[in-house]
Amino acid sequence: MANLFPEEEAVAAEAEVEESEVRFGRGVRFDYEAGEFVLTPTGRIAEAEGADAWLEWCRKALQTERYRHLVYSRDYGQEFETLIGLGLSRSAVESEILRITTETLMTDPRTEAVGNFSFEWQGEKCFFACEARSVRDETALLQGSVVNGG
Repeated sequence: MANLFPEEEAVAAEAEVEESEVRFGRGVRFDYEAGEFVLTPTGRIAEAEGADAWLEWCRKALQTERYRHLVYSRDYGQEFETLIGLGLSRSAVESEILRITTETLMTDPRTEAVGNFSFEWQGEKCFFACEARSVRDETALLQGSVVNGG
């Protein structure tokens, strides 16, 4: 007899619908080294579309301290600053960077997964890189740094 309440099939169908409904939209390009928006030759702010817009969102989220700016929701940004002065071991700091980065990027429905972390220490500063994958199976390398000292 067929199951009257096919939970697994309903969940799988719902996941397929949600994935196909994720809009990548548009955003603006930002030059993080220069600290200013990228301009077109005509002087307008350059736009990013699709996967590029998602990547701009990821980079910006990893640069923005959570709860610092009222314009952003409470789910936006990272909490690396909370690690400063805790006296954690390097492995504990790396574990927290992994957790915080993953939580930050996974708040966006366009992000499918975050992984393949690598860490490099220079004194009290930890440089990290990770790979983010979108629901469209596009991947990108993201980088950041955290200071482990107070």
